[in-house]
Amino acid sequence: MSLSHPPARLKLLTLLSATATLYFLYKSRHRYSRLLSRLRQTLTKPSVQNPNSSFKKGKLFFISQTNTSKTLAQRLHANLLLNDLHFDLVDPKDYEPEDICKETLVLIVASTWENGGSPQNGSFLVNWLAESADDFRVGALLLKNCKFAVFGVGSSSYGETFNAVARDITVKLRKLGAVEVVDLGEGNVDEGNLDEVFERWSKRIVGVLKGNLVENVVRNGNYGIASESEGEVDFSEEEEEEEGENGQESGIVDLEDIAGKAPSRKSTVGPKTNGKVENGVVLKGEKEMVTPVIRASLEKQGYKIIGSHSGVKLCRWTKSQLRGRGGCYKHSFYGIESHRCMETTPSLACANKCVFCWRHHTNPVGKSWQWKMDDPIVIVDTAIDLHTKMIRQMKGVPGVKVERLSEGLSPRHCALSLVGEPIMYPEINSLVDELHRRRISTFLVTNAQFPEKIKMLKPITQLYVSVDAATKDSLKAIDRPLFGDFWERFVDSLRALKEKQQRTVYRLTLVKGWNTEDVDAYSNLFGIGDPDFIEIKGVTYCGTSATSKLTMENVPWHSDVKEFSEALAQKSNRVYEVACEHVHSCCVLLANVNKFKVNGQWFTWIDYDKFHDLVTAGEPFSTKDYMAPTPSWAVYGAEEGGFDPEQSRFKKERHHKSTS
Repeated sequence: MSLSHPPARLKLLTLLSATATLYFLYKSRHRYSRLLSRLRQTLTKPSVQNPNSSFKKGKLFFISQTNTSKTLAQRLHANLLLNDLHFDLVDPKDYEPEDICKETLVLIVASTWENGGSPQNGSFLVNWLAESADDFRVGALLLKNCKFAVFGVGSSSYGETFNAVARDITVKLRKLGAVEVVDLGEGNVDEGNLDEVFERWSKRIVGVLKGNLVENVVRNGNYGIASESEGEVDFSEEEEEEEGENGQESGIVDLEDIAGKAPSRKSTVGPKTNGKVENGVVLKGEKEMVTPVIRASLEKQGYKIIGSHSGVKLCRWTKSQLRGRGGCYKHSFYGIESHRCMETTPSLACANKCVFCWRHHTNPVGKSWQWKMDDPIVIVDTAIDLHTKMIRQMKGVPGVKVERLSEGLSPRHCALSLVGEPIMYPEINSLVDELHRRRISTFLVTNAQFPEKIKMLKPITQLYVSVDAATKDSLKAIDRPLFGDFWERFVDSLRALKEKQQRTVYRLTLVKGWNTEDVDAYSNLFGIGDPDFIEIKGVTYCGTSATSKLTMENVPWHSDVKEFSEALAQKSNRVYEVACEHVHSCCVLLANVNKFKVNGQWFTWIDYDKFHDLVTAGEPFSTKDYMAPTPSWAVYGAEEGGFDPEQSRFKKERHHKSTS
């Protein structure tokens, strides 16, 4: 029969259609199976419209600059209410991000603003998600009870940053353990069909929440979110392979993810350092400490990179005191104003690979300075500029005090302890001078591997040496130093500390099962360095990795730290006594009785104005010349536990299942 005959054409078209349908079902069988499995896990029974169901009122956020996303969210909110799905419509600038841990269902309509950034009303929430997702102390189960869906509004004319905010939020929520109930929807204002795309996404949301999605899949073949530009579905299995779990959409690779995968040093051809060399230091060369991979990883975690080897980051205690929720242990022990403290480092490199390193020792390592060197004034100027910009971003955050925000824009303290080994920087004295010239105090931490640097160091407000272990074998096991003569360097560093006239500190980090039994050995080190103070702090769990096998079992309780501290004080023959504690940080302070206890009153705090006056005068001075009385609430054993009563204590609500 000729194909020109209508019945013949009809049969052929029918056959082709059936063949296409069978092929379509064959290709999509895996995705269909996964979808059914996903639905079983995510849908809550009984259905949400049942007043007796366990459905908790959800949150619908809008992140909007020009009210486009807000209008869409309002439309979705009305649609949800019509379907007996009760949600709160929330402007994130009025929402406490930490409360998202309590939510069971979250919908977000998010615009992308300039340079791929968040509109102002959502910046704090977006930053909180980013920091939490990349903080190994938080963990991947923080939002395990939360289900979510995100719709992005953007312009494709911006290229790679198209819908960057919505995409990033989706990745971060997944990394925190939240379950995505509907795939990311992406609206393009340049296409002219934003309303239609959003309407299709909204219908899927309502369908899922009302428990209708399985029926829709079987009846209509809607296996997933269609491509919003063409209305087509891509069923490639490559796309389905856990794309978001590794957070690779951004093209950024975290250093922890590539640990052990880099080429060996022998096979790596690095940039030439054809500059002038003095005492093993490359003064002018081409090699930069911060490679593009390291830079991208640190920036993703909230670090602001300065030049080629320095960094600054906003400490969580800075944010806390801006909101009047208490300062860090240095506020309790030494009277710093946490909301006016800048945490920075002039060297991201280190000579140790400590088992408890917050970066899992993936930052650069080296035994001498071998990189291009930036000017100290430029480092200080840039650090202050970046720090104050981060402070300004706290404006409008729930709870932030106006007066504290204003004060925070003028930093008074600098903690040179962010990451790495700041004393490695060849111009560390010039950098310290520049900070003091601006009347910014300096708290510098060194890892006790550069005794000559300690000897050369000019007076600073307070100098710390990390004493992570008390014996050669335990120090090697915990710090994993690069130097073969690490123990000799460690002891020489303590001796160098003894020569200092300004305040000095032994900083002990207790790791259960590693160094908590060495009370006698630690006490033997006291006479070598004769420190003014001994800080004893429980290790912070940073997550298990290929480079560190520490677990929560290695983290001591505050009671453990107190017991160790009291035993250590006894071993000192009353040279040291327990002076202060900060329960929240699991930290205790021992102080030299002969220097800092006057007529029964502790003087561990610092008169910062007096210190700067003494530095400016240029005459020799000692620790006693700038000490100040310790308030009663900070003293060891006080009812406040080191919490400043002028602050408002904030405790997260924790709901634990009761057992009958």
